[in-house]
Amino acid sequence: MKKIAIIGGGASGMMAAIVAAREGADVTIYEHNNSVGKKILASGNGRCNIINTTASVTDYAGKSPDFVTYALQQLPFSAFETFCHSIGLLLDSKDDGRCYPLSNEAKAVLIAFKSAVSEVGIKIFTEKKVTSITKEKEAFIVVCDGEKKSYDKVLIATGSEAAPQLGATGDGYSFAKSFGHTIIPTYPSLVQLHLNSKHPPKMAGVKTFAEVTLTIDTKSVTKVQGDILFASYGISGLAILDISQRASYALMQKQRVTIEINLLPRFDSQSLSDTLKRLFTSVPNHTLEAVLSTLLPTKSLPYLLEEARMERDKVVSKISVQEIQKLVRLFQSWQFEVTDTHGFKHAEVSGGGVATAQINNKTMESNLVKGLYFSGEVLDIVGRRGGYNFNFAWASGMIVGKEMGR
Repeated sequence: MKKIAIIGGGASGMMAAIVAAREGADVTIYEHNNSVGKKILASGNGRCNIINTTASVTDYAGKSPDFVTYALQQLPFSAFETFCHSIGLLLDSKDDGRCYPLSNEAKAVLIAFKSAVSEVGIKIFTEKKVTSITKEKEAFIVVCDGEKKSYDKVLIATGSEAAPQLGATGDGYSFAKSFGHTIIPTYPSLVQLHLNSKHPPKMAGVKTFAEVTLTIDTKSVTKVQGDILFASYGISGLAILDISQRASYALMQKQRVTIEINLLPRFDSQSLSDTLKRLFTSVPNHTLEAVLSTLLPTKSLPYLLEEARMERDKVVSKISVQEIQKLVRLFQSWQFEVTDTHGFKHAEVSGGGVATAQINNKTMESNLVKGLYFSGEVLDIVGRRGGYNFNFAWASGMIVGKEMGR
């Protein structure tokens, strides 16, 4: 019977452990937190967007996004749903591809996985920090709290540096480097952004639907629609998380990053201009600020009008056509320079990691060290918001579990 050590009890590690144990392996999970699956509990605002039914290579970034293709093919949604049924977990898939546990609680996912782990006899050592992994002849020596244990195969499934408050560390990168693996520089992803502006702190709490265009070194690279939320440090919201991977990576590369916010994406410029003219004509003695409050969050108006250099209490009958056009341009292309991200502590995931060029994408085994495997977020693969990172975690975990259990 093969003895397997899995370092990390997250989504990928638990999937690999269950699959390997079902293949007949003797599996031990080392988890330095007091429980496995802490990130699962925190995902999806406590609901756990467990997978996305539409996942493809276009949903991922890294030096070689194609690395995910084989894994995704091996675990289509139908196969994942069958696996979930085998551990007593029912799913609720949505029309947009997102999928949740039927109970709508992340806790249900963790309970099902922990029950499956227990059922197949997997040993879990929690609050145990692995300090080193070495290979002596054909055996791996895992040192944990000063105690040495020998294993035939080892899986590094430690995740990334994102969300250190949930126990995330860079240990997996250190273990990989000790075996000669290259680490692609890491950066926060699915994270809020800092802006070079005096306005956001004053508008903290303003939330609205908007269209956000990301520009890197003067080139527009992506445009998304969704909620934005101004904060004391800058800006958040789903639309911001959606552009954050590319913004964060560009910042790491010392590129200039700006965002352009269209606060009224339901209008084109002509229809917005016409709407403002009609409003101003219908209530000519109202102030500019009062009239605009029907279109935009009131807390944002003083700062928008300051940006436009227009008086808040000016009556709209005195607003010229040129001033209307200035307002239209500002409302639909309010520009900010991005100076930083809100950091790993607030990031949902991390980009960068163990170079996939050194990993066999069909087995997840190291090309440098026989019997050493990697899966999930420790690798240089990062997905979009919407369950895609779980897709790769489950799929890579399943592949490596089968391979290690043989």
